[in-house]
Amino acid sequence: MKPPFSTRLEKLRQLKSSVLCVGLDPDPSKLPTHLLASLPLHDAVRQFCFDIIEATHHTAIAYKLNVAFFEVLGREGFSVMQDVLQRIPADILSIADAKRGDIGNSASFYARAVFDTAGFDSITVSPYMGRDSVDPFLVHEGTCAFVLVRTSNPGSSDFQQLQTNDNLLYQEVATAVASWGEEAAGEAGFVVGATNTDDLATLRSSFPHIPFLIPGVGAQGGSAAEVMKAAGSGPVLINSSRGILYASSGEDFAEAAGRAAEETRAALLT
Repeated sequence: MKPPFSTRLEKLRQLKSSVLCVGLDPDPSKLPTHLLASLPLHDAVRQFCFDIIEATHHTAIAYKLNVAFFEVLGREGFSVMQDVLQRIPADILSIADAKRGDIGNSASFYARAVFDTAGFDSITVSPYMGRDSVDPFLVHEGTCAFVLVRTSNPGSSDFQQLQTNDNLLYQEVATAVASWGEEAAGEAGFVVGATNTDDLATLRSSFPHIPFLIPGVGAQGGSAAEVMKAAGSGPVLINSSRGILYASSGEDFAEAAGRAAEETRAALLT
């Protein structure tokens, strides 16, 4: 029987004194030139991710693979993503940042592809189409569906902060998602942006035991200290992507990424 996702998360947090998730967003325009000069693009992406993992796995407790950056590689993309996923040490958590949000058989097959075929531990999911777009991602034991609740992109307030009854829409979504996960084999988590610390604190106060995936620390402007204060003591993963991946564009990119990851981990502990 696979342990619950949040149990594994807390064990890793205690073992490594870390809440750091490294986002793997391998942008071809930002890859080190020496890799692009010596390898085909798909091999350069694979090697880049391998080297980042090797340099950061002592510090990270999760890796978030942005599926779009692998899909853009065409028919080689899934193979590269699978190779990168398999390179992650077995005890470290993996997240498919795919933001799936379909219904019926489509949602079920998306879930099977991510959890059964690829072997990810978790996925990001959009709740816009309602419960039947999320439920298929909650039936896989030991996994977590991180549902978009309060994001930090410029357009997030278009819908998420609409007034509905006595709450804002993002609060209604959070309440619904938490209830959907109560009796599920898998877990429901929230994606909450690092730049909305007041909303983050509100959500944590209402949902102390829900796993939070928090992107936006570092290059996107989120303050590590403020985010950790707002996130409280509940289960949490703080994602940093560009600030770690592209700490250097030279041949020392992996070493620079390792230093940036350690600095981020330390900032999240203070």
